[in-house]
Amino acid sequence: MSSASEVDVHEELAGAAVTPLHKTLGILVTLITLFDGYDTFNPAYVIQYVRQPWGLLPSQAGFLVSSGLIGFLFGAMGHGMIADRYGRRNTLLAGLWIVNVLTLLTALFATSFASFCSLRFLTGLGLGVLLPLGTTFINELAPPRVSNAFSLWGVTFGWSLGGVFAGLVGVFLTPTHGWQILYFVGALSIPLTLVVHAVLPESPKFLAARGRFDELRALMARLRPERSAIYANATFRTSDQTTKNTIAALLSPRYRRVSLTIWFTAFLTLFAIFGLVGWIPTVMIQRGESFASGFSYGALMQATSFIGGLTLAMLADRGFAPTPRLLGLWWIVGGIAVGALVFVNSHAFNFAVVAVAGFCVIGAQHVLNNFTANAYETGFRASGVGMELGVGRVGGILGPFVIGFLQQMTGGQDAVFWAIGGAAVVAALVIGSLAVPSKVTQASAAPAE
Repeated sequence: MSSASEVDVHEELAGAAVTPLHKTLGILVTLITLFDGYDTFNPAYVIQYVRQPWGLLPSQAGFLVSSGLIGFLFGAMGHGMIADRYGRRNTLLAGLWIVNVLTLLTALFATSFASFCSLRFLTGLGLGVLLPLGTTFINELAPPRVSNAFSLWGVTFGWSLGGVFAGLVGVFLTPTHGWQILYFVGALSIPLTLVVHAVLPESPKFLAARGRFDELRALMARLRPERSAIYANATFRTSDQTTKNTIAALLSPRYRRVSLTIWFTAFLTLFAIFGLVGWIPTVMIQRGESFASGFSYGALMQATSFIGGLTLAMLADRGFAPTPRLLGLWWIVGGIAVGALVFVNSHAFNFAVVAVAGFCVIGAQHVLNNFTANAYETGFRASGVGMELGVGRVGGILGPFVIGFLQQMTGGQDAVFWAIGGAAVVAALVIGSLAVPSKVTQASAAPAE
C-alpha cells in the first residue's frame, strides 16, 4: 500500500475535536474512578466504629487503611505489564470485577481485624488497576492540547467525587446502618461494570501498536467521522515502539532520572496523602471537633483536591511554568499549611488548613499522575503509571501505619502534622529539582510521542 494511505495515529488523535464519543468515554472513566476513590477512602470511616470492639491499637487501626494499599501496590505494579501486552480494556474490566466481588464480600464477611484486612488486601489488587489504567486510557484518547484538563475531568473528578461520596455515606448512613453500609453502597459499581463491558473500546494507540487495524479503523471513524473515508482503506503507524521488558525501558538511560525522581516523589506524597486522609476524621475528633464535623473533613479534602488539581492542570496546559516547578510550589504550600496545625487549633483554622491540604497536597498528585503518563511511550506507558503509583503506594501503605504509631508513641497529634507536612515539602524539593528533558517538558501539556 502506498505511503499516502498510511496514517499516523498520534497526528490523527492530536487533530481531533472533542467528540461525543470522547465525552462518553470520559464519563465512563469518571464513574470508574469515582468508585475507586470511594473504595480507597472509606476505611477511614470504619476506624471509628471498630477500634474499640476489635480492641485495636492506633498502629493496628492505621493498618486497616494500609491493608488495601498493599493490594493496590501489587495491582498497580503488576497490571501495567499485562495491559501493555494484552490491552487496556480487558485489564480494566478484570480490575473492576475484582473490586465488585471483594467489596460485597467485605460487607458480608469482614467481622474481625484479620478478615477485614485480608479482604481489603484482595480488593486492593483490583483498585491498583483502575486509577493508573484510567489515566493511561485517557492519555491515549484525548487530544494532546487538552491532555491535562481532560485527564483531570475524566479521572481526577471521579476519584475526588468518590472521596466526597465516602465522607457523605460515613456521616449520614453509618450512624444508622453501621460501617458495613459503606461497602454495600460500593457494590453499586456492578451495574456500571456491565455498561463498561458494552461500551468501552480498546485504546486506539494500543490497537495501532499491535497492528489490529480493522478494530482501529472502526474506532477512528467514530473519533474523527469527517475522515472515515480515509480510514476505510488505510494502514496505521505510530512512532511508539513496542517493548517486551517494560521495566528495563523505564530505567533505560533516556528515562532513568525521570522515572526515579517520579517514584521517589510519589512515595513521599502518597505517604502524606494517605496518612492524612486515613486519620483526619479521627484526629479532628480528638482535637475537639464533633463526630459529623470530623467525618466531613475527609469529604472537604476530596472536594478541594479536584479544584486544586484542575487549577494546576490549567496552568501546566497553558505553559505558565514547567510542570515539575508547579508541582513543587503546590506541595510546599500544602506542607507548610499542614505543619501549621501544630501551633493552632480552632475550628476555622482546622477547616482552612484541611481545605488547603486537599487543594495542594492531593490536587498536585493528580497532575503528577498525568505528567507520568505523558512522559512515556505507548509501549510502556501503562507500566510507567503503574510503577509510579505502585512505588508511591509503598509510601501510602506506610503513611496510615506510621501516623498511628507516632500517635501511640507521643500521645498527641503534633508528630502527625510534622511528618505529613515534612514529607510534602521534601517531595516539592525532589520534583522541583528535575531537569526535565525535552520529551517530558512537552509532556506537561501533551503526550510525548
